[in-house]
Amino acid sequence: MPPTDTERRLYEATARGDLDGQVAAIAGEDLYLAAPQPGQDPLPVYDDPATGGRCIPVLTRGMLPPWQPQQFFDRISLEELAEDWPNDKWRLAVNPGTPCAALLSAVPARRTAWRRIRAQVGVRPGGLLVTHFGGPLHGPLAQGLACGAPLAVHHSLPWNELGTAFLDHASDARTLHEQWSVTDPATWQQRLDQLLAGQFVPAGTEAALRARSSGPDAGAGTPAAPETGGPQETGGTAESPELPELVTAYEERFRTAGVLPAEGRVTSLVALDLAHAVGLVRWGLGARLCAPQQAEQAVMRVGVRAREAYGSWEEFGAGYALGRLLAFDNGWFGPHYAETLHLHQVLTKDPASPWQGLPFA
Repeated sequence: MPPTDTERRLYEATARGDLDGQVAAIAGEDLYLAAPQPGQDPLPVYDDPATGGRCIPVLTRGMLPPWQPQQFFDRISLEELAEDWPNDKWRLAVNPGTPCAALLSAVPARRTAWRRIRAQVGVRPGGLLVTHFGGPLHGPLAQGLACGAPLAVHHSLPWNELGTAFLDHASDARTLHEQWSVTDPATWQQRLDQLLAGQFVPAGTEAALRARSSGPDAGAGTPAAPETGGPQETGGTAESPELPELVTAYEERFRTAGVLPAEGRVTSLVALDLAHAVGLVRWGLGARLCAPQQAEQAVMRVGVRAREAYGSWEEFGAGYALGRLLAFDNGWFGPHYAETLHLHQVLTKDPASPWQGLPFA
């Protein structure tokens, strides 16, 4: 089984001899080029034994190899390859040596076709649910990864992937540094512990929600974190346990939109921190600040914390939606509101969603 739909489309196009279909399968996707090791050539060119010609190998997302501490990949698009192709006689080898392989001619006429098809296909949009069929699909690790599914859908990345990169090594390290002030394993662990403790959600609002739900007060710290990083956009803090009017305004909209049932209320905001905790783990793996076993244990801790705070994926999703809107939308009911509703609808309505297929408890 191809790991994602990208590899399936490429495999099917190759099987029917559809050259333009091969290009269309990868035209809007991120491709991955092995980063050179010290002393190596900048491009990993190799001689193809079947054709005798030289090739530049790239991988699609689903064919990235398992995590290795010193093995990195750079993201590149087909359009960038077409513009900077070094030799008309060389070919582009996509996923060489795998069942999802394709060997593309890179003569000028074909590179013109690459650009044409890229313009037709466009850039892969955000907001798509992607499943990696080689990743965890059941059990505690999958449940923990499903807590981070809103971030994965936001970026149209596999929700159940825990491996080589979130975006790529450089981007993951930059996100941790710029958004979370994380530069080493010690600060990575510190931020993870803070997120697991719910310390980035608005403390007063969290206390009021828990008091309203007759649960124990919990959560203290700084305002909610940005979608791809740390505490730069805020939802504010509150000294009083009184529930802000903005919360009830969002809840009213949520009932109309189906995020909450007719009499439903949000019980906690910590889903936002828990989703970001999964993101932090995936960025940490990509930046090589943690190792796979440590990452798996952290993700399973996220699942445990989610079950302590919520009783279902619907409750978790409503908590995430409210936390995200308090951080970004702040009562505007604008683009962030529409985007948050889309993420929620994808994860609660799509039959392929882990929130549909995985038990919460």
